Amino acid sequence: MSKINIYGIGAALVDTEIEVSDATLQSLNVDKGLMTLVDEERQKTLINAAQQNAKITKRSSGGSAANTIIAASYFGSSTYYSCKVADDADGALYLNDLAHAGVKFNKETCATKNTQTTGKCLVFITPDAQRSMNTFLGVSESISVDQIDELSLSQSQWAYIEGYLVTSPTGKPAAIKLRELAQENNVKTAFSLSDPAMAEFFGSGLKEIIGTQVDLLFCNEQEALTFTGCQSLDNACEQLKQYAKTFAVTLGEKGALLFDGNKYIDIAAHTIKAVDTNGAGDMFAGAFLYSLSQGKTFTQAGELASKASSVVVSQFGPRLKPEQHKDILNSL
Repeated sequence: MSKINIYGIGAALVDTEIEVSDATLQSLNVDKGLMTLVDEERQKTLINAAQQNAKITKRSSGGSAANTIIAASYFGSSTYYSCKVADDADGALYLNDLAHAGVKFNKETCATKNTQTTGKCLVFITPDAQRSMNTFLGVSESISVDQIDELSLSQSQWAYIEGYLVTSPTGKPAAIKLRELAQENNVKTAFSLSDPAMAEFFGSGLKEIIGTQVDLLFCNEQEALTFTGCQSLDNACEQLKQYAKTFAVTLGEKGALLFDGNKYIDIAAHTIKAVDTNGAGDMFAGAFLYSLSQGKTFTQAGELASKASSVVVSQFGPRLKPEQHKDILNSL
């Protein structure tokens, strides 16, 4: 029996959430609804400018795969996370958040003593609940195969990889290596396309990480269309079958479309007022993987994931409060 339900790898970023108007977003020259990589100087300029015209809501550990792994952990999965932070205050905050959520990690390989700083992400939230991210990867950009714990991976049910790693010269090889090791050890592989920009500008790299095929692929509708080059979702889904045995396509207010390897499954959305879409896809993946790790069906996994992601977008921040996970489980 596997000791770890879900093993994840991804960037370690301390998120700073900032509520802004569309006018402020435009004045800062921030691309709306996308993740944009920036250097540290640009990020400092943005936060200084934003502080004059916006409200900073909170700071917390983040990163796409981390949000997913933490969600799965709070739902009840045993989890492990490979990442890279600096030996600084932000790094300490980050690892403390992982520990508090019950996520296992190797501090010796995660926390590095060098002159770099822990990665940070500015999440600009506009009144329509869209999130626009400007990310300085910091030391997380140099995540590599050195951060992989092969023993823990071999004892896992699932290996989860975030698509954002494709932008890193060492992160992409690490993602490929993790996928290869997982397959060698009969560990199921799950992969997220992460962002429309990743699908548009790093499509070939994403396919390298995927290899011949992964067991489960997560994406939203725009990512599916961009990645496959299709004009319709139906055609995109048919194309996705060559990259993944199964997949889940989130459709926002339209719910989600799943493929369980044999048939398509429509998952209804929950009507709710969205205030911040940051983390919706990450939460969906976390709840979905938790369900599968507990032996649930694709339909059951989709229903929990839909419910959990609807709750997370109804409040600020990419994650739920610990107690909310139990409430959601009880509600279903």
